[in-house]
Amino acid sequence: MKKPIAKRENILKFIKDFIDRNEYPPTVRDIQGGCQISSTSVVDYNLKALEREGLIRRHRDISRGIEILGEGRDKGKTMLVPLIGNIAAGEPIPIPGEDTWTSPEWETVPIPREMVRGKDDIYALRVKGTSMIDAFIDDGDIVLMQPTDTAEDGELVAAWLKLENETTLKKFYKDRECIRLQPANPDMKPIYVKPGNLAVQGKVVGVIRQIS
Repeated sequence: MKKPIAKRENILKFIKDFIDRNEYPPTVRDIQGGCQISSTSVVDYNLKALEREGLIRRHRDISRGIEILGEGRDKGKTMLVPLIGNIAAGEPIPIPGEDTWTSPEWETVPIPREMVRGKDDIYALRVKGTSMIDAFIDDGDIVLMQPTDTAEDGELVAAWLKLENETTLKKFYKDRECIRLQPANPDMKPIYVKPGNLAVQGKVVGVIRQIS
């Protein structure tokens, strides 16, 4: 891995120091101001060069989406995941549209890397409702999701009901002729779905609880 030229070395040091201080990466404008660079386009040019050299990875559809690679990687104790919308933990609600899933305007959530055990393809959803309260997931909490289209009995999943065009957060169980989506609230009834009318979109790998 070749050594970056002086300006890029200065940018790389700034990014590492910024992450050490704040536990999340800087924006392009943070770098511009911190390194006294004339324009954001100059910053972008140098970031592209650092990426080609294998020193950083950029997630361009995520705010603050710069990840240090190589020698400085361990200094980033947190990672940013996109918060792409809400999910029902009560009655099902409509899923985000295609433009929402790919929007560069997503809010991002900083999380400890150890929380997702090295997984890189994590996204987040904010919970609406209280049907998973006995699973210690309350209204307003954030669930961290790993994309998958399969699930085992008892796993907590984001389930898409195709005909209804709705999604819900429930525990997944295979019954004889249907799928049972089980709430974790004794006041709420399970949802029974034919297998052909359901698609698993992800499973929960972590929860960020909101303290009121």
